[in-house]
Amino acid sequence: MKITVLQGSPHKNGSSNLLASEFIRGAKEAGHDVSVLDAAHMDMHPCLGCSRCGMNGECVHRDDNTIIRDAMLQSDMAVFVTPIYYFGMSAQLKMVIDRFYSYTTRLSGKKLKTVLITAAWDDNDDVMPCTVKHYEKLCRYMNFRDCGMVLGRGCGTLEATKGSRYPNDAYQLGRSL
Repeated sequence: MKITVLQGSPHKNGSSNLLASEFIRGAKEAGHDVSVLDAAHMDMHPCLGCSRCGMNGECVHRDDNTIIRDAMLQSDMAVFVTPIYYFGMSAQLKMVIDRFYSYTTRLSGKKLKTVLITAAWDDNDDVMPCTVKHYEKLCRYMNFRDCGMVLGRGCGTLEATKGSRYPNDAYQLGRSL
């Protein structure tokens, strides 16, 4: 299976990317082809809602969205990786998802498998529900098939994340594919 990992953290060595690296390790050990796009550090611009693309054409922006689009359209699975900022995904990942608009028709027709990997500082029950609901709605709208989530709570530092169960959860999810 060809897997594209979309990292949405501005912290290259942060907790969410640590969890992603464990998922990747497991997926590679299971024999999958994994590529990583550091979306948070790519040249991206927000969707203008201009509809010039018609949901199935060229976007008015000339940026790295073409790299993401091509990778997504060639993949069997996408992995959304994000820290939790104010109970939602990072702006960097949200911008990537908003730009799906220019190829919604092609992308939703793929019935792509997806995974959500998150890391939040807080360790309480209400830190993840908004992000989970957003992800689930995205899956329904885009005809994605959710294959699992790693919702890392209490992962505010690398040390806390490494000492939690979440790196192993991410690894096991990758291995199970």
